[in-house]
Amino acid sequence: MQQVWITRAGPPEVLQVREAPDPEPKKGEVTIRVRAAGINFADLMARVGLYPDAPKIPCVVGYEVSGTIDRVGEGVTAFKVGDRVFGMPRFGGYTDLLVVSADQVFPMPQRMTFEEGAALPVVYLTAYNMMLFTGTVRPGSSVLIHSAAGGVGLAAIQLAKMRGCTIFGTASPSKHEFLRQQGVHHPIDSRGDCGAAVRALVGDRGIDLILDPVGGKSWSIGYDLLGPCGRLVAFGLSSAASGKKRNLLHAGMQVMRVKKFGPMKLMDDNKTVGGTNMGHLFGRPDLLKPQFEALLALYEAGEIKPHVDRSFRLAEAAAAHHFIHDRKAIGKVLLVP
Repeated sequence: MQQVWITRAGPPEVLQVREAPDPEPKKGEVTIRVRAAGINFADLMARVGLYPDAPKIPCVVGYEVSGTIDRVGEGVTAFKVGDRVFGMPRFGGYTDLLVVSADQVFPMPQRMTFEEGAALPVVYLTAYNMMLFTGTVRPGSSVLIHSAAGGVGLAAIQLAKMRGCTIFGTASPSKHEFLRQQGVHHPIDSRGDCGAAVRALVGDRGIDLILDPVGGKSWSIGYDLLGPCGRLVAFGLSSAASGKKRNLLHAGMQVMRVKKFGPMKLMDDNKTVGGTNMGHLFGRPDLLKPQFEALLALYEAGEIKPHVDRSFRLAEAAAAHHFIHDRKAIGKVLLVP
């Protein structure tokens, strides 16, 4: 099989394709012939050496794949060879042949493409968990989505539209027209003073829900923007990455800028601060399965549809990471064997 390895911490060029023996599924596992693998920003953070959950470098990352069942291990009865499936490994998805526990595999709808399949699991589960599982987006709420043109951002836009929300979305100006077409009422320039721009639109009423993967000072600004009973949900710390290489001083400064939220302050302000780390939920299929089934029902009903920007070959993994670093991507970027 072929895998894309992070050979050392550094720029995208440290990614290399390596050959390895084909894996054998053990009891309770299946082997997936991968047709597409999703790239997430956490993969980029792992590559530069700023993602604490990643395996020790050198390693293979990747949270989500789509493909067909190639082999089944002992005791597996839910899948058979040839089944079209999603696979959700904790890591290891940058490959053309993946062994994973059958508990982390879900059947794909027949009309879904493999590209859509690899673009759905992590970003839509993250958005769903933040908006409709750990919290409920009330109909007609105001929602501010940071990095709105990214995978999670577009998933959140689709879920917010279902609830008739007023949607604010941050992105570079070149992506604003696309965001309007997706249903964002108020595109906000991510390179400017986002807090002032939003405040000018909402006044003292504030925002009901803010989804923020940026972190650092952005969380403090977001907290101040919340209205009564508002909720800020953190799901990343992209501000810690200053470029395509690791800068520990910059990362440390961003962590130092994170505001401390105490219970007394939250109570007095009538505000809520929460977080979602999908990688830390992969070991809880009892929590993820009902959310995933709900998302598949929304897909079948035409309520959600993953947006794939570009697909790159495994040998082009460095170019794919550059594409994301350079903020060219709209929606999901994939690797395809």
